[in-house]
Parts: sequence; structure tokens; C-alpha cells
Amino acid sequence: MFGISWAEFTVILLVAVVVIPARSWPDVARALARAVKMIRSVIWKITDASEQIKDRLDLEAPINDIVGDTARDVLNEFSVPIRKKAQKKKTGAGKRKK
Repeated sequence: MFGISWAEFTVILLVAVVVIPARSWPDVARALARAVKMIRSVIWKITDASEQIKDRLDLEAPINDIVGDTARDVLNEFSVPIRKKAQKKKTGAGKRKK
């Protein structure tokens, strides 16, 4: 529990019993209950936020693939005519020299 062994936890509990007077124990219990409740709510909020982020990333991954594929296709289509024109110029210039 929290990286504390049971022996350490028992020592902390015994020190608390000795240091804190008996009439203050209800107030200490309420404060601990509020702290635990607050920590749980923070953990739930972090968990929910991380799940939402994971869900969004899972949704964005296919979109990124589609955008990447589309961009590659468009760039390939633009580069094909340029290559063909460059090849025609090279072959046409060679014929004129002969």
C-alpha cells in the first residue's frame, strides 16, 4: 500500500495514537475521509481524461492514415506528368542531334 510495508504502517499508526489526543480522533477521521474522497475524485478525473485522450487518438489514427495516403497519391499524380515531360525532352533532344 503506497510503497509502505505493514510494519511501517503499524509504527505510523502507533505514533499517531500516542501523539493525537483521543478527543481529536473524530476530527482526524473526518479529515482523512475528506482527503481520501478528494484523492479518489482526482484519480477518477485523471482516468476519465486519459480514456478520452486514448479514444481521440484511436479515432485520429485512421484519419492520419487516410490523409497521408491521399497526400502521397496527390503528390505522385503531380510528379508523374513532370517525369514524362522531362523524359520526352531528353529523348527529343537526343533525336535532334543525330
